[in-house]
Amino acid sequence: MKPSIGFIGLGLMGRPMAANLLKAGYNLTVWNRTASRADALVAQGAQRADTPRDVAAGSDILFTIVSDPPALESVLWGEAGVFAGLRRGSVLVDSSTVSPDLARRVAEAAGQRGIEFLDAPVTGGTWGAEKGELLFMVGGEEETLKRVEPVLGVMAKRWFHLGPPGAGQTIKLAMNLILALQVDAFAEALALVTGAGLPGERLFEVMQSSMARAGVLDVKAPMMLKGEYTPSFPLRLMHKDISLALDLAKQLGVKLPAGAAARETYGTVLDAAKEDVDFAAIASFWRKS
Repeated sequence: MKPSIGFIGLGLMGRPMAANLLKAGYNLTVWNRTASRADALVAQGAQRADTPRDVAAGSDILFTIVSDPPALESVLWGEAGVFAGLRRGSVLVDSSTVSPDLARRVAEAAGQRGIEFLDAPVTGGTWGAEKGELLFMVGGEEETLKRVEPVLGVMAKRWFHLGPPGAGQTIKLAMNLILALQVDAFAEALALVTGAGLPGERLFEVMQSSMARAGVLDVKAPMMLKGEYTPSFPLRLMHKDISLALDLAKQLGVKLPAGAAARETYGTVLDAAKEDVDFAAIASFWRKS
């Protein structure tokens, strides 16, 4: 018999992830702060809960994927939160991108309540979420991971067990720092090439055929060349993730000069943005008005 699944956070990533669980035949209960985001899933057969506690109470395995650390803290510890509803022996899987310290704090709180926990942030973009081809970076007990692997397999093509709680978040922050720097580097190079009067498409063509190739640019470069930034990975979230990586670096005594410079550039573009845009909009930093 399949476990009952709860899902909290139905944004750009969470909604298609939850939809794939429904398609696989799981009994799914959902909650989102903006309730209307659950409408399509409810129409497909999901149950709508009134509070995070209500989702948790009926779930054998509960997934959370929310925007930032304060949102996760609110969902877990807030009034009518997850920890007021989860049963002993259930599993909490957090796929948000937060700090390793918060992941460890969640693990401790879960353990005190007899709940198993994995920090399991994802990468793969909205297209990967829709296709069920995400990658999970997992921190926690290996036995807990084995318990949830059949469920992960519905949403992902691969997952890595990386160590104790917090390990998944550490690798995710490092990964997103790489992505941010790759897109930033292409934006700078694009400004150089177009400033010299050459078409940016030629740079992209040569780069992706060389050792400088970056997979993220298969998705982001066309947006940057067109100047169209409909969000699949919002700029506000990338700026948050760079900041989390820099906070971790400070704790560890590791200097990240390129990361610090990138945060400043991304922050400038974010401050100037008049709407929610993709992080590829960093290219607008060099665009002439």
